[in-house]
Amino acid sequence: MLDNVADTISKMHEINVSGVSFSMDDFGTGYSSLQYLKLLPLDQIKIDQSFVRDIVTDPNDAAIVQTIIAMAEILGFDVIAEGVENEAQREFLDLRGCPAFQGYLFSRPVSIEQFEDLLRQGV
Repeated sequence: MLDNVADTISKMHEINVSGVSFSMDDFGTGYSSLQYLKLLPLDQIKIDQSFVRDIVTDPNDAAIVQTIIAMAEILGFDVIAEGVENEAQREFLDLRGCPAFQGYLFSRPVSIEQFEDLLRQGV
């Protein structure tokens, strides 16, 4: 992707027309540069768990997460937080406008069959 960003963007636009949405995983780490937010046809960003882990005890992580949520809202992206492991993290995120979460608070990774069973049970 990084070798030919223009070609990647063109292909993403073509795929996007058919109804596929794109999410940037692990936002705030590695290659998830702010520059890509301007260039890529994204619908969602996922806040990396390394920032979520200590949001209730580390003011720096809290500030970073709040900034990502605010930026996502201004840019029109949905936002989801990765690595939510306790109710305090979930509440912090929810109160600041991040209504979507994934992590061990909800479930450990499961097979597709187990996931379908959970859905049928309304969990």
